Amino acid sequence: MILRFCTRTVVKMGMVKPCALVSSCHLMKPVSRTWVNGRCLTYQQALPTQPVPTLQHTCERYLILLEPFVEVDELKRTKQLVQEFLKPGGVGEKLQKGLEKKALNTDNWLADYMVQTDYLDNRLPVVAYSNISGSFPRMDFRDKQGQIRCAAKVIRAILDFKTMIDNETIPVDYLRGKPLCMNQYSQLLSSCRIPGLEMDSVVFHGKTSYPSRYITLAYNSQFFMVDVYNSDGTPLTVHQLCVQLERICSSSLETSTEPVGILTSLNRDSWSKCYDRLIQDKPNKEALSAIQRSICVVCLDKAMPQVPDDMYSRGNVLQMMHGGGSQWNSANRWFDKSVQFIIGEDGAFGNNVSHSCADGTIGMTLTDYVSASIKKLEIIESPTVPLPTPQKLHFNITADIKKAIEEAKQSIDKIVQDLDFSILSFSHYGKNFLKANKMSPDPFIQMAIQLAYYRVHRQHCASYEAASMRLFRQGRVGEIPSTSSASVAFVMAFNDPNKKNTEKVDLLRKAIEVHKWNTSMEISGQTVFGHFLGLQHQATEKNIPMPDIFTDASFDRVFDYRLATSQVQSKSGCLPCACPYQRKTYDICYTLLKDDMAFVLSAFKTNTENNSEELKKAVEDALLDMRTIL
Repeated sequence: MILRFCTRTVVKMGMVKPCALVSSCHLMKPVSRTWVNGRCLTYQQALPTQPVPTLQHTCERYLILLEPFVEVDELKRTKQLVQEFLKPGGVGEKLQKGLEKKALNTDNWLADYMVQTDYLDNRLPVVAYSNISGSFPRMDFRDKQGQIRCAAKVIRAILDFKTMIDNETIPVDYLRGKPLCMNQYSQLLSSCRIPGLEMDSVVFHGKTSYPSRYITLAYNSQFFMVDVYNSDGTPLTVHQLCVQLERICSSSLETSTEPVGILTSLNRDSWSKCYDRLIQDKPNKEALSAIQRSICVVCLDKAMPQVPDDMYSRGNVLQMMHGGGSQWNSANRWFDKSVQFIIGEDGAFGNNVSHSCADGTIGMTLTDYVSASIKKLEIIESPTVPLPTPQKLHFNITADIKKAIEEAKQSIDKIVQDLDFSILSFSHYGKNFLKANKMSPDPFIQMAIQLAYYRVHRQHCASYEAASMRLFRQGRVGEIPSTSSASVAFVMAFNDPNKKNTEKVDLLRKAIEVHKWNTSMEISGQTVFGHFLGLQHQATEKNIPMPDIFTDASFDRVFDYRLATSQVQSKSGCLPCACPYQRKTYDICYTLLKDDMAFVLSAFKTNTENNSEELKKAVEDALLDMRTIL
């Protein structure tokens, strides 16, 4: 039985292991924090815990979600399975009580299950299938000195952001006037994913007795520890950082050093086996630990092949996501690291973020801060003080590791060849136009995506929009069901030339209201997907045979997504990018601004049914056609 949860992974339930969120030294969850008036309190007493929905409510909503996908007879049979599941004293009640008990003993039962299921259990490579990235317009330099100056400003901006995290002075995020959990900010820096057989773990070094005082610099597929604080604890100036980066660039010429970083692009089981072999050697273990403990990774990339200006954005998106392949910058990465900022010698700029450590909105806050800061930071010559020489990290490579590196090169090159991105910059209208027409902007875009998919594939599909669950302690990401009976009715009517525009507009408004209601349900903790995931985990943990409701064919029809979508707002013009979590799925990230919007669509070429360019054109046409009926 297959269940998709949150943002990435197809999950085969059956083996459930303890969730591997660990601190630097102890097997424990990260310390919870609440942010009030810009300050962080030790415990999140001001925020509610993630609720467990009632079994009756979740099952009722599940049957409603089924309606667009199943025939009358199948729906009737599924209703019988639901009734059996809901019987007093039955298996459903037993699983529900187990989940409620877990909720009493943890800050967030859903986040625990989600992180494990969606990320740590996932054996696919983190490149493309899990990590997310951001792409900026090309910077105004085209040489090594410009690259170094930009990187120095980026590092200093990150350090300033880290100071706000450490001092607990980051402005509180709000949703609909309510404060959100800020715990993920403490997990964003000095964190790393660790490969493991069957299940990975995540280490957070941000709040330890010995916090990181250095960043990892990746250059020429080699890694360097760069101290970024003076002896008195103050961060290095931009000028001092330039000096340190110039030291590395002048001494680190092309060498025959094996590109160990490319191993992080392997599938997780293969990388885990290599990792276990590497740490048998003490210098290797120390080098790996140094990268894991560092504040972040900053990658100085070599220039990519020149492309026409109108092709640059797409190329930069791909570079940020996977590095361009083994012949370019894919080995100049440590894809397990929570945050990597990437600066190319040709002006390329962006980042790559581990989704297992933090969600896209958290990474975008840091990204926007860095983008705004580097425009203000100046390189003022600092007094000459002795600075420790950056330390190159050395690895002892055995024959079997060298063989694995060659396999990793082939693997990443296949991903590079298979992954397809299309970018739509839509300037015809934005939020202002939609609000003027009394249309809720985000649900409107969701209906446009539904319409576009139907026009390309001539069928409706299961789809979702990512939702923030940070109204609750340690909340992560949930799923808003986008496909409903109302959305199907709107799409079918819109393509019917015999329907009047007034009727189409009425159906559009109804579909929007349904999506708004589903959104409210999800962010308030009434999650169908998450609830079922928790119940499935309870069944496995208690050695209870999986109930028929979860093995029924109808179950897959609702949760086997073909469209994964998310709105991630950026204040800095950064394009948020993600990839499909499986080959048969599209991923669409979009930003919605006052007078325009942008979409990044991705698909895998090996699935010949999907075509990102075709869907992009259909989204554009849908947005234009929907404007005409308003």
